[in-house]
Amino acid sequence: MHCMLPDYAEHDQAIGLDWYALDPNLSSLLDRHLPDPIDRKFAEEHVAEYGQLVGKVLASRAEVTDAHGPVLNRYDRWGYEIGEVVHHPTWTANKADLIRTGFVGLERLAGRPVPAVVTAARAYLLSQCETAAYCALGMTAGAADIVERYAPPEVRDLLVSRLTSLDPAEAWEGGMFLTERQGGSDVGANTTTAVADGDEWLLFGDKHFCSNVDADVFIVLARPQGAPGGTRGLATFIVPSRRPDGSPNGFTIKRLKPKLGTVGVPTGEVSLDGARGWLAGGDPARASQQAARDGRGINRMMEMVNGSRFGVALMGLGIHRRCFLEAAIYAGRRTQWGQRIDHYPLVRETLVDLLVDLEAGMSVAFECAGALRGAADPDEARLLRRILIPLAKMRCTRVALWAASSALEVFGGNGYMHDWPIARQLRDAQCHTIWEGTENILALDVRRAIRAESAHLALGARVDRALEAAGAHRVLAGAKDVVANLRRDAWQAISMLAQAAEDLALVKARTLAEVLADITEAALLLEEAGGCLAAEGDARKAAVARRFVARKLADRPLRGLLDPDRTVLDLFEPILRYGPVEPGTVAA
Repeated sequence: MHCMLPDYAEHDQAIGLDWYALDPNLSSLLDRHLPDPIDRKFAEEHVAEYGQLVGKVLASRAEVTDAHGPVLNRYDRWGYEIGEVVHHPTWTANKADLIRTGFVGLERLAGRPVPAVVTAARAYLLSQCETAAYCALGMTAGAADIVERYAPPEVRDLLVSRLTSLDPAEAWEGGMFLTERQGGSDVGANTTTAVADGDEWLLFGDKHFCSNVDADVFIVLARPQGAPGGTRGLATFIVPSRRPDGSPNGFTIKRLKPKLGTVGVPTGEVSLDGARGWLAGGDPARASQQAARDGRGINRMMEMVNGSRFGVALMGLGIHRRCFLEAAIYAGRRTQWGQRIDHYPLVRETLVDLLVDLEAGMSVAFECAGALRGAADPDEARLLRRILIPLAKMRCTRVALWAASSALEVFGGNGYMHDWPIARQLRDAQCHTIWEGTENILALDVRRAIRAESAHLALGARVDRALEAAGAHRVLAGAKDVVANLRRDAWQAISMLAQAAEDLALVKARTLAEVLADITEAALLLEEAGGCLAAEGDARKAAVARRFVARKLADRPLRGLLDPDRTVLDLFEPILRYGPVEPGTVAA
């Protein structure tokens, strides 16, 4: 059982603190998803160090970076085009520390496989200080994965070694060029063309949203010359930004985007004029041009997109956690009308609900990372990730925006000022609802997973197991009944919508995705609560699960106006400070 955290009023701000030590829920999730003691010890070593690195070192630099974003120097003093992106030293210092600690190359550093939940936990901690840095190095990890699996053997080892290097002076970074001006989410409208040149390809066209635009290796979506239109005619290519002699590889940065947030990572518009690269994938025994037209190019790109999509969900969680922590500290220190503002009931409700929704989001995100543990077999785990990743990204990023707005209100006028910590979190949070798919795109992807792969069956089975694992404790009984009934109704609705008119089914897609996210989060919270009750007799997580179900799933007349529940008042301290709760104090 974790010791209750000290009063948040003891701190002045989140920067300078150990963010892992202040987050017992993260430690509990690592316990839950890493039952092997060796794996758990490994996680403690490599996740705990990030609590201090991020909170005590990187976070203060990130504030400086946000005020001094990258600048594009198009030309040198002789007028020659150089396309150099110049960063503030705080940005490069943060990335150097992350590279040295194996943010991308942890397997190389540790000399052993890395559980996905460890990678997710480190990303979640980093996102609390700077999602822009995670964008840059997260795409590097994604590019390294694509290169390792699909690059030609003659270049694979070199590229992977540079992308996963632990030496900041030698390390390369990766990026992804997907969208174009005329297409946006409709990548089937892309016009960038790839022309075969022996075993290599030359790419021609323009890309419109290119994050980490000054990286060294890009994964690029293009249409081989003569390939059919639409997504099935696209192929994925591995393209270095420079040739072996150091000259630009047919690659020009036209401008950097004037973004609302995520300032540190440069996002630009790029022109490709004969950029030389290699085909990602395809049967090496077949001719290069034939392999490029195997119809699987978009699938290879989507492997990187899905990894990035999950990363963006973690970005949302990180922002959410940072906003909660800053708000809890501020509310403990700020006095109005003679007392701390966290003594006022409405502020208590805000803080409790910030934490309840955070723990719900963490449950579903870490379930994505540790899907194999909760699934019946590897195929079910694959289907779980297939449907949970878009659900997690949709839910965690949207709720992060609410969390940032709510935390800003706790700060009042100070929250709107750039010399306080929440304004940047609000700006960055808005980005992540868009990156790697808006809510509409994600809802359609959930629908596609249901229609094409019946992934909802795997999700339903996981929800059922979670409810069963929650046990028969009386404090969970009512909430379990609510979730079980909605689970039954929702899966019946899926069957009904399959027979509905196409336009009506499409207009219901977002609502369906939201319902599935609610049910999944609630079931996982109840499973966690049952485990805490059985192992420790602690009902804190039960109180969290009950509060989530009451707010999000229960049918409450007058929106609960006449509900006598006092959770946010009577259990405020143990919920916010992760203290133990006696089951008898949680209303049955």
